[in-house]
Amino acid sequence: QVQLVESGGGMVQAGGSLRLSCTASAGSFSGYTMAWFRQAPGLEREFVAAMHGSGATTHYAGSVKGRFTISRDNAKTTIFLQMDGLEPEDTAVYYCAADRRSMYIHTEEGPYDYWGQGTQVTISS
Repeated sequence: QVQLVESGGGMVQAGGSLRLSCTASAGSFSGYTMAWFRQAPGLEREFVAAMHGSGATTHYAGSVKGRFTISRDNAKTTIFLQMDGLEPEDTAVYYCAADRRSMYIHTEEGPYDYWGQGTQVTISS
């Protein structure tokens, strides 16, 4: 069983930056597509960004493209989400997720096998 642990959440003012981290406890990390999702109060969880195991392919939600950057360090079994130009609308609980089987990046939750517990990101205006 793979455990994912997120860190790096917090509260910043609009326009600020945060860097989230997610470390996997086990598994063939370099073969996993890793993703970030988020869930704002009263809304469904939504896709934010993902990166293929090789690091060669990434995909971003339109709302964060150009502001957020996903990266990974396979040697440390960790992914990151650098968030710049934060807006109040980015306030949510952010989750990392691992897809251990797919060849492609998925934006829906179903293909992801493992999930972290989430980290709160709050952006004040």
